[in-house]
Amino acid sequence: MGLARSNLHPKFKKVLDYCVGPLLFVVLTYFIVKNIKETQNITAAWVEIKAAFYSHAWLLSILLLLMCVNWGLEAKKWQLLIRPVQKVSLFTGFQAVLSGLSFSIFIPNGLGEYLGRMMYMQEGKRLRSLSVSFVGSLSQVIITFITGIAGTFLLIYPMRMEHSVSGISTLWLKGLLFVLAGITIVLIILYFKISWIIKWIEKIPFFKKYIYIIQSLETYDTRLLSKVLFFAFVRYIIFILQYLLVFFILGVEMPVAETMYATASMFLLMAIIPTIPAAEVGVRGELSLQLFGLLSLNKLGIISSAILIWLVNLILPALIGSCFVLGIKIFRNK
Repeated sequence: MGLARSNLHPKFKKVLDYCVGPLLFVVLTYFIVKNIKETQNITAAWVEIKAAFYSHAWLLSILLLLMCVNWGLEAKKWQLLIRPVQKVSLFTGFQAVLSGLSFSIFIPNGLGEYLGRMMYMQEGKRLRSLSVSFVGSLSQVIITFITGIAGTFLLIYPMRMEHSVSGISTLWLKGLLFVLAGITIVLIILYFKISWIIKWIEKIPFFKKYIYIIQSLETYDTRLLSKVLFFAFVRYIIFILQYLLVFFILGVEMPVAETMYATASMFLLMAIIPTIPAAEVGVRGELSLQLFGLLSLNKLGIISSAILIWLVNLILPALIGSCFVLGIKIFRNK
């Protein structure tokens, strides 16, 4: 099952255990640094960020604290969901989440996060963690869609129908929102009926061989799923607060309510637009310009804000995660 019980010689397993972690650390650190160097506008943004550090160091400390709380909540989500497969401590969950984040720097579509978290599972249980991580991601997607749809509608509602955002008419955008609202309803039903769906899949002969991968999801009840969804919502609130804080630090003046709507809209677009990791900060910056550009003419401040959020929320935790990878033992039962 997955990286389970291989027939490798014990000595070879031991060599791999002590070599894989450092090797992964080198590879992951290389890709993270490469992403930073290749980021457009990084030089000008860094000048802005350094100036902000000297004038608002205590606010930047709050920003870092919010980052820790954010990923701590994600670790708690994973710890709760993985419990039917394997009991892990909150710190192990934190290690798994940040290690997964470091893998996601060069593996697209969230697959890197799944791979990183698998590394912290015992042999024979790693594939089973995939379905658990999927449920955790689904909870965040649901919150992103609900708040993003509401935020986008509130942002474009005052505009005339012929007005456009990024060359897209608001009429088309409203039609897209209705489609996404329908998808969101389906996702909510899938999320809260996941145990029923698994029981139904078990009856299909073709899937019986692989049912062990998703069987643990049968134990998820409404109370647990609601708790996980609540943690996902709190994480979302933290994201919004971080953006408001960063705009204040970098002197980007915008109305608070409209800024929150635009941020929710950006998160929604980031969720539905497929991107490769190397291009994520570019896409994030472009979306920031298009959306927050409706509210402020401070383009450098907007770009610098997008880069600062990217550095604090993704790059810094990914670097920490790459350090955690050093201690990974693939063939050791933990």
